[in-house]
Amino acid sequence: MKQYQWMRLSLISGGMAVVMAAASGCSLLSTTTSQEIDPPQTIADPVMGKEVPSAPLEGGTELTVFLKDPNGYIAPVTLQTVLKPDERVEKRALEMMVENGAYAAELPEGFQPILPQGTEVETFNVIQEQHKAIVDFSSPFLDYNLPDERKIVEALTWTLTGFPNIDQVEIWNEGERLDEMPVDGLPLTGPLSRKMGINLEKAEGVDYARSMPVTLYFSAVSEEDEQYYVPVTRLIERSSDPAKAAMEQLIAGPGPFSKLHAVITEDIEVNELGIAGEVVTVDLKDELYKDDQKLPSEMLQAVVLSLTENTGAKQVKIQFNGTSNVKDTDNRSYNEPVNRPEHVNALKF
Repeated sequence: MKQYQWMRLSLISGGMAVVMAAASGCSLLSTTTSQEIDPPQTIADPVMGKEVPSAPLEGGTELTVFLKDPNGYIAPVTLQTVLKPDERVEKRALEMMVENGAYAAELPEGFQPILPQGTEVETFNVIQEQHKAIVDFSSPFLDYNLPDERKIVEALTWTLTGFPNIDQVEIWNEGERLDEMPVDGLPLTGPLSRKMGINLEKAEGVDYARSMPVTLYFSAVSEEDEQYYVPVTRLIERSSDPAKAAMEQLIAGPGPFSKLHAVITEDIEVNELGIAGEVVTVDLKDELYKDDQKLPSEMLQAVVLSLTENTGAKQVKIQFNGTSNVKDTDNRSYNEPVNRPEHVNALKF
């Protein structure tokens, strides 16, 4: 049976909401929509099946950092931490990514910091007019193993560009700008952005010279049996419609040797997709879908993440078989465009 075939069987029987709630325990995104939605005040305990209060830290700040997951992928994790007076949240995020650092106890089980032990942030500045962050690390930053070189650059770039005022990143060491990473020579000649991709892979049979990247959000399960999203940048054949191509790749699912799971069944089709201003609208075709049927929140949220990542749009409107009356298992309505979530993978630990 194919991965997530149970998703299709559950949809047929009308038990989707029960299956997905048991699998995830709670929504993993901090999502807002253009209309008012009453957020849940409790989260389900995936083990006992009870509802327990959601308890944020008093005076805490929510931030998303990219860490190495149990499968070796670089994945976002949203954490709550209490900042010191006048402390920059971006600098705290970087400090939480240091191996055996001061905030190691605040990380979920199975997720590892990617920056070498002993790394310190000497200075951190943002050139506002360029939306560019310049971070200067201490010398231990250069003490890493070759297989981690690109992972380090990806994690740094994707963590910092997750902040609203940062689109580009420059990496410095001991007061000097790095033109390349020292171990395997990864070029750093220009400002880094999310265009570099993350967790790179190539679709079978694709020629690098005639390829283009799309970033897709697939699913994984933590050591605590919690579902979370992992972004993967896949090189595919060039297309005149990158957004539709991204959706088709999301439906195709993870690669044959991937440790990730599909978020949507392969028999769903892209009926229509269009972009107007900052809103992308996608109409998905599914013969088994019925009006007013609730769809798995994990599937629809992965669609929102993937489409906004590939188009730059800020909002997504999802339709099924031409109808806009789409709701997910968290009772979130997609009748109006929904915003890309500010934070991803708020795992419990």
